[in-house]
Order: sequence, then C-alpha cells, then structure tokens
Amino acid sequence: MPETDLQLLERAAREAGEIALRCWRREPRFWDKGGDAGPVSEADLAVNDHLENLLRKARRDYGWLSEESSDSPERLGDGPVFVLDPIDGTRAFLDGQQGFSHSLAVVRDGRPVAGVVHLPAMKLTYAATADGDATLNGRKIGAAAHDIDGATALASKITFAPALWRDAELPPLKREFRPSLAWRLSLGGEGRFNAALSLRGTWEWDVAAGCLIAERAGCVITDCRGQRPVFNATHPKLDGFIAAPPRLHQQIMGRLAP
Repeated sequence: MPETDLQLLERAAREAGEIALRCWRREPRFWDKGGDAGPVSEADLAVNDHLENLLRKARRDYGWLSEESSDSPERLGDGPVFVLDPIDGTRAFLDGQQGFSHSLAVVRDGRPVAGVVHLPAMKLTYAATADGDATLNGRKIGAAAHDIDGATALASKITFAPALWRDAELPPLKREFRPSLAWRLSLGGEGRFNAALSLRGTWEWDVAAGCLIAERAGCVITDCRGQRPVFNATHPKLDGFIAAPPRLHQQIMGRLAP
C-alpha cells in the first residue's frame, strides 16, 4: 500500500530526530537571524535540508513552507502544502534541554489534515489526521475539561501582561511554560494541561501540526479574535491562538481585552 501523508510525516520526523540528536548537547554552531527572529543552528539547517529532500521527493506536487527555507508564492496554489518547523524550540535545543520538537503538517484548503510533533530527546511522537484520533506514541489522547478557576495553561510570560486582559485583570489560570509551541498544543491535547495560548503573532510553521493534534483531541482552536485559523496564508502568521476544551475556551475568550 502507498505511504499515507501521516506515515510519511512520522517517518520524516523520526529521521529529523536522529539528525538533531547527533548535534544536541555537542555545541553546534549557531547565529542570530536578526529582526527579533531568534537563533538558528547548523542542526536546524541540516534537518530542514533533509526534510525538504525527503518530503518533496515523496510528494512532488505539494507546496513548501518552512521556517528555514526561502518562501515562494508557488505554495499559494490550490494544492496541498507541507508546513513545518525543522526544530521548534531552538533556544532549548541549544541550551541542552529536552523540550524541542519537530513540527510537521500537511495543509489542504487552509486546514491541517495530517500533523506530527516529535520530541526525539523524550521519545514522544504526537500525531493526528483531520478524520482520525489524536495519538501519543500510538495511544489515543484527549483534552481535559476544566473551568477557568485553577485551570492550567501553557503560555509565555508576555501572554499574562495585564493590558491583554479585560479591565487589566488576569484570569485565574495557573501558568506554566514549555519551550516549543508545538509541544504546548500537543500537551493541551494530551490533557496534561487544560489550555495552551499565545496572544501575539504566531508563525504557521510553529503551530500547524499542534493545532490539528489539539483539535482532534477535543480542543477548540481559534485566534485571538475567535476565528478558526486559516493556514497557508500569503503572510503566514496567525493572530495568536487559544486552544482549550469548549467551555474553558469560551471563558478565556470572555476575559480577553476588547
């Protein structure tokens, strides 16, 4: 039988992990990309080169959108597109932390239809398709419902700046942090945390796979305006995201500054 898109992404993610781990904790070369874009390492580029060669050879008619590749308007056609971040959480990777991931998705008609988030140092692989379950290492996962009082939310410190919330009143959420946006969304889908959110611009490649995993696990996914995110946009940046089970999602939205 031909390899499905999900099987292809899973294979690609495992191979990406092998490349990354050969550089991890071995002082890889890195430099700053400038423009507040953060660091990039030789491992990011090596993984990106491998993924582009593997995936585009396997699906020659698919478009390509990656953090570490030059963008092209060719991806804006009607066909499917790979949307990926070779290493999500590069700072954590360079610091020797385990919480970096490979985030790979296939997007069709603006929606992710297959997605994989792989954390090679932790041996974790989250996966989902648009018509199937969300899984962790092959086991079905599901989001954990909770009212806003005391719910756990994965977010950066800036997300809890008072100016971003109605009447400058912070919501009664217990904030925690993980370095990879894709992993945060996957953890929300796993039910380890009740929500994942970011209230600032978010690149598509960071969250396409994680959004699908969280959604198929039972989360509602919207941007900060309450709109379902559309992927493969001309400018591939979302207006943040909120991922949570339905009631909690509604409660968080109700607390945001207008």
